[in-house]
Amino acid sequence: MLRVAYVIGEPKGHAVRGIDVYNKNLLPELQKLGKKRGFSIESITHHLPAQTGDAIIHWPYFDFFFDTLKPASGVKNVVTVYDCIPLIYSKHYPAGFRGMINFRQQKNALKKADAVITISETSKKDIVRFLDVPAEKIHVVYAGPGNPTSHKVLRGKQDGIKKKYDLPEKFILYVGDVNYNKNIVNLVKAIKIAKIPLVIVGKHATMLEDSVNYEVHLEGPRDMVRWFMGKLHPEISHYKKLLNEIGSTKLIRRLGFVEADELSAIYSLASAYCQPSFYEGFGMGVLEAFTAGVPVVDARTQALVEIAGDAARYVNPRDYKDIAKGLIKVISDDKLRKELVLKGKKRLKFFSWIKTAKLILDAYREVASGQ
Repeated sequence: MLRVAYVIGEPKGHAVRGIDVYNKNLLPELQKLGKKRGFSIESITHHLPAQTGDAIIHWPYFDFFFDTLKPASGVKNVVTVYDCIPLIYSKHYPAGFRGMINFRQQKNALKKADAVITISETSKKDIVRFLDVPAEKIHVVYAGPGNPTSHKVLRGKQDGIKKKYDLPEKFILYVGDVNYNKNIVNLVKAIKIAKIPLVIVGKHATMLEDSVNYEVHLEGPRDMVRWFMGKLHPEISHYKKLLNEIGSTKLIRRLGFVEADELSAIYSLASAYCQPSFYEGFGMGVLEAFTAGVPVVDARTQALVEIAGDAARYVNPRDYKDIAKGLIKVISDDKLRKELVLKGKKRLKFFSWIKTAKLILDAYREVASGQ
């Protein structure tokens, strides 16, 4: 049996976000299928060393600006890099002085890895471009649906969830963070034109007031200079703009974090799901909407087109009027809605956690054999 140490316990801040959802869905499938294919896969916490006899260490989290990757000698190292968004939008994700030092260390550590796993062809191109990793080292392995609760489980729950969260009869759903690349400012502007309620699920959206009211955000010399000059940190500046947009309408509902079964019910109640991002590495919410039988309105960006194929109505993320037009069309056109739902169900056949586990095991085998 080939022993694999799967490193868990990544830095705080990702516990209920995409990375943790990814690992919670993947690891059980990886362990179950691994036994059948000659792998013993054990999870270890981030601060513990690998055991003697481990053939491979898999690091399923890579932070650009924190010293998280420490490749072990004498074993093969596999690293998962989900996307390069903080590098693409560096102005909105400033690393600071310490962060840039850590970035150089992380980049050098990544070069020592025997293989890199990523979640889309789009992310692969970015990793080659920004991190200087040879393309032949990178394995593209799509994720599965992040919240795959079946409709059978949801029967009888929708009415209770609708009442609990006071959901409107018709609404657009967005699930996730509200960072700059998510483009929620333009989505809110589009909602005001379309006059359709927007429900945002995710803890991040409920923390905007705290972020904006935290006057001193000092993490390095550049932040201190900003503070003395009366300027906001770029992330806080974005949050303030978003908060102002949200405050200008009564159409926005921010639910915060909700449990998986409740989230599935909320998906199934939505009139449409919208992913308006300027940029994504994947787009797990899109697959969740497909699973729930909800039509999807997507930004016409590389990874979202790669994942959704012909199963979404595409809009220009930089034109909030076009986003509004797409939302109105999907809400009002029953024929289009049915077509998108049917195409979404067909598109789901390309994505499953079993398939994800199989391809990662193939990468382990290739690494172990030295090919």
